[in-house]
Amino acid sequence: MIKTLMKQIKEYKKSSLATIFFAVIEVVLEIIIPLLMASLIDKGIEAQNMDAVIQYGAFMFGIAICTLLLGFLAGKYAAKSSTGFAANLRDAMYTNIQTFAFSNIDKYSTAGLVTRLTTDVTNVQIAYQMIIRMCIRAPMSLICALAMALMINVELSMIFVGAIVFLVIILGIIMYKAMHYFNEVFPKYDDLNESVQENVVGIRVVKSFVREKHENEKFKKAAQSIYKMFVKAEGILAFNNPAMMCAVYSCILLLSWLGAKSVVAGNLTTGELTSLFSYTMNILMSLMMLSMAFVMITMSLASARRIVEVINEKSDLVSPPQALTSVKDGSIDFNKVTFSYKHGDGEPVLRDVELHIHSGETIGIIGGTGSAKSSLVNLISRLYDVESGSVCVGGEDVRFYDLEVLRDEVAVVLQNNVLFSGTILQNLRWGNESATLEECQDACRLACADEFIQRFEDGYNTYIEQGGTNVSGGQKQRLCIARALLKKPKILILDDSTSAVDTATDASIQKSFEERIPDTTKLIISQRISSVQSADRIIVLNDGIVDGFDTHENLLAGNEIYQTIYETQMKGKEEA
Repeated sequence: MIKTLMKQIKEYKKSSLATIFFAVIEVVLEIIIPLLMASLIDKGIEAQNMDAVIQYGAFMFGIAICTLLLGFLAGKYAAKSSTGFAANLRDAMYTNIQTFAFSNIDKYSTAGLVTRLTTDVTNVQIAYQMIIRMCIRAPMSLICALAMALMINVELSMIFVGAIVFLVIILGIIMYKAMHYFNEVFPKYDDLNESVQENVVGIRVVKSFVREKHENEKFKKAAQSIYKMFVKAEGILAFNNPAMMCAVYSCILLLSWLGAKSVVAGNLTTGELTSLFSYTMNILMSLMMLSMAFVMITMSLASARRIVEVINEKSDLVSPPQALTSVKDGSIDFNKVTFSYKHGDGEPVLRDVELHIHSGETIGIIGGTGSAKSSLVNLISRLYDVESGSVCVGGEDVRFYDLEVLRDEVAVVLQNNVLFSGTILQNLRWGNESATLEECQDACRLACADEFIQRFEDGYNTYIEQGGTNVSGGQKQRLCIARALLKKPKILILDDSTSAVDTATDASIQKSFEERIPDTTKLIISQRISSVQSADRIIVLNDGIVDGFDTHENLLAGNEIYQTIYETQMKGKEEA
């Protein structure tokens, strides 16, 4: 874990080392001040030597100014290092998430990934700043102060040693007990974020079903769970301060009593006793800083593990060493394919699928809900790998292709259409970054989107709100189809992506496909017979098994499932 985190310091190593350097020099100068104070008292005040008072006072003032400047520089570089470290952590996680296969993404909830990128990184950032500043400054200050105290008086310095041993034991117990709760509390942030995310995304559904009270209760439950865990953790950490105060006051009382005796006995000067009091505060303040740092580090360890988990996650799908870099055509072959979302121990979603599709064909895919239509087409662009058998595109197993090359040749318009905030033109160019306005307009005409875009005041420069909330479902679908067409793919998959458009527009889109992109293999998933009946052939899926694969006429004559769907839909039309 430490090795993975250290790699993300990168260009901020120099500023991290600068922080340590300035902190060390600051401590050295601070340790000198009590010695000068002792000399000022013994050689200046008690000896009634005003020149010595001025001389030592000037030295102390100069050193104080230097420590102030060094503290500022240490703080500045610590802030730069920690924020840069946090930025690199977020970048490393986000970059790795982009490489995830769907199976990797399924392991983490969206809310969980957001928590890791925000709350967890912030915790680690604060802990890192404390490590390079407090965890360097405090131990060194403690050691130097203890060494100086031993030089002044060994017997009285044993008071500090006893306090240090006492606090180390207490802090160790506190950290051990608190760590258990912090390990549990941060995953609960995932539940809280998930509750917020679901509510915001589905706010229209919440309001239409008047479920605000239910959502409030759900959020309160998640928030209360975090509250209870933090109360338990903080309840243990609360022992830190009393233990620290106990050590501080015990040291002061013992030092006052035993030190006064030593001064009276002539074994210790007044100045030396004063410097011992200063070193007492140095030692105990160092311990207090260390305890604060340890508390934060304890909290951040759970966050660090969650961050490293994402950074080290390896994609289940990678390009082979000598990957194919071109796809010959849009032919598709499923050779005895069995597929499960949980490899090895999951229930098969597709079983023994044998299909052979020619390049340029228009293929309809129909079946009941849960018949694995989307799962079937997800295998074509290798969003998942098969359990057994093989899926071939252009005559080659999809596992032999470079992933980017394969997916560039397979355009998918999903069931849940996603538009991003930005103009229509910017959204369309997701399909082809260098597409001209004319190419975008041509793709929109093919997808029957041009006619409604022209009605917008700003045309193709119309701004799309986040999630495409300012366009209708049908308009969103047509824009997504146009975006896919701009890729000029060899295979086009429409996964129930015309469900929100009327049948006339649906027919018009399919006619445009036949006339303008005849060489592209087109797979059309739909619940409507009218959307697939003009296809060259139609796949009928039933519970992950291919029940039929033929033309509309032949299926209507000999496939029971297809007949049932057809009769149900036709009967519904007649009654309407």
